[in-house]
Amino acid sequence: MARKLTPKQQRFADEYIKSGNAADAARKAGYSKRSARSVGQENLTKPDIKKYIDERMAEIASKRIMDATEAVELLTSIARGEEKETVISSTPEGVYESQKEADLKTRISAVKEILKRYPGDDKLVKAQIRKAEAEADIAESKAKEARSGDSNEGQTLIVDDVGGIEDEDASG
Repeated sequence: MARKLTPKQQRFADEYIKSGNAADAARKAGYSKRSARSVGQENLTKPDIKKYIDERMAEIASKRIMDATEAVELLTSIARGEEKETVISSTPEGVYESQKEADLKTRISAVKEILKRYPGDDKLVKAQIRKAEAEADIAESKAKEARSGDSNEGQTLIVDDVGGIEDEDASG
């Protein structure tokens, strides 16, 4: 079990986090000016102080760095036009500040970014959808053929996945 830091050690650690300078942190924490440099370096090697500094730094970083949920929430608010942007306009009468929602291009970009994060943008899913559409086109073509009563014996049916359907003689 880790022992608790003394008030002076905690002040040292907090000052070190602010400045990154061990000697300066030691002086501000109340250590003597003569020994501040050596005490500062020594404090950084003590496991309890080091652990406290590491934990506080991780906490600070987690508050400053956006997580994935926060990022998607921001993108969603932009896509919905909820996020406002400050626009400053200058006229002969003066300078005006107004709020405007994101333009359509920015909103579409936000939607694309959101969709990248969900399985709907998966290449396998796209391929499966494309295959299903091709099978539907073939079935539709066969149904049209059956309704019209045309017989295509001796002919090969070519389905163009980009365009429509072509007939080609089997002979050549």
